[in-house]
Parts: sequence; C-alpha cells; structure tokens
Amino acid sequence: MSTLPSTQPAPLRIGPLELSVPVVLAPMAGITNTAFRRLCREYGAGLYVSEMITSRALVERTPESMRLIQHHESETPRSIQLYGVDPKTVAEAVTMLVAEDRADHIDLNFGCPVPKVTRKGGGAALPWKLGLFREIVERAARAAGDIPLTIKMRKGIDADHLTYLEAGRAAEGAGVASIALHARTAAEFYSGTADWSAIAKLKETVTSVPVLGNGDIWSAEDALRMVAETGCDGVVVGRGCLGRPWLFGDLAAAFNGDPSTGSGQASIQPTLGEVAQAFKRHAELLVEFFDDEDRACRDIRKHVAWYFKGYAVGGELRAALATSSSLQQIDDLLAQLDWMQPYPGADAEGQRGRAGTPKVPSLPDRWLDSRELQETHRAELTEAELSHSGG
Repeated sequence: MSTLPSTQPAPLRIGPLELSVPVVLAPMAGITNTAFRRLCREYGAGLYVSEMITSRALVERTPESMRLIQHHESETPRSIQLYGVDPKTVAEAVTMLVAEDRADHIDLNFGCPVPKVTRKGGGAALPWKLGLFREIVERAARAAGDIPLTIKMRKGIDADHLTYLEAGRAAEGAGVASIALHARTAAEFYSGTADWSAIAKLKETVTSVPVLGNGDIWSAEDALRMVAETGCDGVVVGRGCLGRPWLFGDLAAAFNGDPSTGSGQASIQPTLGEVAQAFKRHAELLVEFFDDEDRACRDIRKHVAWYFKGYAVGGELRAALATSSSLQQIDDLLAQLDWMQPYPGADAEGQRGRAGTPKVPSLPDRWLDSRELQETHRAELTEAELSHSGG
C-alpha cells in the first residue's frame, strides 16, 4: 500500500483563480483541443490547457492559431499555452490575448524536447540561456497584468546541464503565478522514470508561488503519492489521460478524500459500452470543433488504441475504427462490441502514449559554451517557433 497524504491538499490558487481540485491537463499538440478539453471537463474538475500555440503565429493572426485559441462557452476558466523564443513577440502575443479577452490564464512552454525545436534553441533548451529566459518571462508577466501567467519546464537539457532551479527562481522573481516541472530532462524525452525528487527540490527552492508536478501520473493514486512525496501544490496530467478522460473523475474523487482511490485501482471502471460512448462523444465534439466530419473522423483515429487498451476488441475491428470516415461508420462499428464487457483492470491502466528512448539533445552549435545568448544564435532562434508539442 502506498503512503498517501493524511489530509487533503488545499484548493490550488493560481493568481486569482481557485481550483477546487489541484489538477491541470497538460497541453498536448493534436490532443488538447476544445473537443478533448470539454470531454475531460465533463468527468472532473481542474484547469484544462489548450494545445501549445506559437506566439509568432498568434501575433500574425494565422487562421490556425486563431482557431486554436477559441474556447467553447462551457469552458471556464479559459487557459492558453504559448510557445516563443523572442521576448518582444511573446509579450505581443500575451498583450493580444489580454486586450481581446481571450484567456483567463496563460502558460508559457519551456519544456518541449522535440529535436527540431531544441536544435534551434527553443523549448527545453532555452532556459540554459538564463538571461533570455528571464527576459521572456518578465515581459510576458508584465503584459499579462491581472491575468495569471505561469510556466512549464523540464529539469534541463541533460543530467550535466540542469536549469530548473535557476529558472524557477528567475520565474518566481519575474512574477509568475505558478511553476510546473516535468521531472525529466530533454535528453530523457519521455523515457524511464520521472525524477520526482526534482519536484521536491523545486518546491523547497520556490516558496512564494505554487509548484506543480508532472511526470508518470497514470492514476489518481500516483497523483496523491506525488503530492505526498514532493510536497507539490498540484499535479499536471499528460499522457495518463489519453483514451481515459474519466481519469479526471478519479482525480477529483481522490483529492476530495474518496478512500477507494488509494487502493491502487481506478474508482471509475467503465464497461466497454461506456468506453464506446466516450469514444463516440469525443468524435462528435471533434466534428463540432473542426466543423468537418471527415477531418474529425480522421483525427479520432489516433485515439483508438488508447481508448480500447486492455479490452477484448479484435484486431480487425480496431483497424476498422482506425480507418473510419464518418460518424455513422463509427456507430456501426461500435455496435459490434460487447457493451457489457467489464473493466479489464490493470490491463487498461498504466503507461500510454509515446515514451521513446534517451537521446543526445539536438542543440545549436556551441549552445552549451555559455549561459549568455550569443549573436550567432539569434538567427536560429527566429526559426525555433514551430508548432510542436512537449513539456
């Protein structure tokens, strides 16, 4: 039996926002669009953050970026994550969101480990240039005004180039409302086991704003254990909710003191029919989001393996769902399932999503030679604002 908190954590305050459940949905590109956020919100409570949006594209008001910052009227508070490498552009993007009343919370991404981002000095590579990091956060925080601005980052580039404690102190001094740490380095990508001790160290270092932990939360029990072991003020959930939007119901129950969530087993144990209903609901919300049934049905395909993980669903039926092209076809395929099939237990739980293997991070030439930004790197930074997930 795991050691769980003897008392339930207080509501999480992020600036003026108060979350009754200290849980945040991590931004994931191609996943945390309005459709998935609405679905997760229907099961639980917390803060549900948008896909990462490039600040330059937002300032340029590209059609895709303008679509991604839209929220359904049921979404409150409205949370948007920005990615950027230029202090002026990031500040302009924040100013735009505030002036046009498009967000109640803004998060900055400094955790992306994707090689095509880090090789240009962006994402998890950027905090190594501490002065640049500080300037981005300071200018963004000033532009945000009364709207809470937060950051999400990683431990650093690799084990020999950790940045999270210095970056945490700098962000705290810049006036952020909270700091989230994915307890892996860029080199680790999503492999191995997250180093929760780093979250505890950051919590000891940053004392005036909440510290949130991210990494290897596959169940509500994991979330409670992270809080107990690290002292963090809340948790950020990413891959653990893929195909399991009801995890947010488990998390709400756990943080509200439901003893069943400490057993190591999910308290919400859907039948295959209930999973099928959630899958269909997700597809319908995607149709509404894209305003395009064909595109929505293509988008839901990547979720098939996650939703039906552990359930006895034949390979041919899975393949058919993963190539479906209409809601009617999805309905017909789901009707072939045994809707009374019970929850399969551990087979439906645990790790999901990409993991990868450790790798030497791709960085600009001579990036690690100095903590100060060199003129030779400025051109590369201008190319770093690409739409990629991570954190």
